[in-house]
Amino acid sequence: MNLTIVLREAENRAKRVSRINSIHNKRQREIVVGSYQEIAGKVENKDAVIMSAQEVADLVQAGESAQLCEVDVVTTATRAVMSGTYAVLSFPVAGQASFLRARKAWINGVQAAVGPCPNENLGILDLIVLGTAHSSSRPDYGGGHLFRDLVERKPVQVEVEADDGRRLGAEVGLDEMPTARLFGSRHAFKNYSAFVNAGEEPINTIFHCRGFAPHCKEATFSGCGQINPVKNDPLLESIGVGTRILMNGAEGFVLGTGTRSSRERPNLSAFADMHRMDAELLGGFVTSSGPECICSLAVPIAVVSEKILAEIARPDRCIPLPVNDVNSRTVIGQADYGDVWEDVDLAVAFEPENCSGCSPCRAEEACPMRAIARDSAIGVCRSEVLCFHCGMCATVCPSGVFSCRMGAVRLKTAAGAARTIPVVLRQSDRLRAIRMAEKMNEKITNGSFRISEPVERIA
Repeated sequence: MNLTIVLREAENRAKRVSRINSIHNKRQREIVVGSYQEIAGKVENKDAVIMSAQEVADLVQAGESAQLCEVDVVTTATRAVMSGTYAVLSFPVAGQASFLRARKAWINGVQAAVGPCPNENLGILDLIVLGTAHSSSRPDYGGGHLFRDLVERKPVQVEVEADDGRRLGAEVGLDEMPTARLFGSRHAFKNYSAFVNAGEEPINTIFHCRGFAPHCKEATFSGCGQINPVKNDPLLESIGVGTRILMNGAEGFVLGTGTRSSRERPNLSAFADMHRMDAELLGGFVTSSGPECICSLAVPIAVVSEKILAEIARPDRCIPLPVNDVNSRTVIGQADYGDVWEDVDLAVAFEPENCSGCSPCRAEEACPMRAIARDSAIGVCRSEVLCFHCGMCATVCPSGVFSCRMGAVRLKTAAGAARTIPVVLRQSDRLRAIRMAEKMNEKITNGSFRISEPVERIA
């Protein structure tokens, strides 16, 4: 593994261990679950015990689960490919009376839905852009890429078709958009799924970056396991309407549950202002079925019930991971998140000196983030800011330039059969999710992020 990554992770772990020890020495108390108001008061008075979900995991792994009774707030996070993402944008593209109404609009070739306000004769567009929308001219560019370009303050090209058939164009940037909000129609499922192709032929799908090999030869999956927000509050006792969160690094709020949410598999709907987002935490992800969208959420969980106290101690090995046949989207067996997150590498190691000069470069072709490039003069390089640590490069590179222990799905069927299927692609980035939860911990502790009690239950 890359020495820098090893040292950084060792340093982070040392910090977590030190913090766990300081928490243990801070105060001792009986298992008493406080109300949200009591916990918020402790946070304000800087008397609360706040731990990231990874710190909780380290405590459980060290066999010191009893100390969890001291915890008031757990900071959780997830970063993944989240199809249910869309943006609402409003901005001027021309002077007044330049056109009556817009009929169609595109941004960087990505079609947007016009409306709902007609803005007659104002030269202003109100648009909805889907994170899964595809560019008409660039097959590897979609709504997620557009959102990241905007947050990076790159100028984008807007094309408008007016209701009289005329075409108008403009170049704008995020700072010229008074309104730019990102929404999630369904984010942060309590636990998602692993996928295999049980068919006879390869298949293109949003759940793989290349043709999905048949006969259950390989697996992909999504979900951050034990650090995922809703896993730690499955009954949504702490998370509710109005819970303050960080979406892609920007303060936002939970709106309620999202589409396809159920009591068994709840998820969240939320929004935040794009002007304050961190570009590294969102973006596009190219699959064999076209571009998808990445989104990140960090959510504070106030320990307001013994159920939450029990759930925060539940490790990856005890969290179900359903295994679906990608052809039918039906569950064909069960695994658990320990299969894919225990004893694995969260970061993909990069050793460019191992490059044997393959042409074309398989890793460059397969990378869903377009984070890898190979040049005859400088060799192979990787953008650390873009890299999702999905592991696709490690799967296809024959020279060991990229390496990563990815784990394997241990598929167990209802008939009692068992099979081990190697993971070739991760559609969740747990490395950054851990850092997001730690960042939220710091912000709550220093007072720059205020936890907010829900105004209504959503379960």
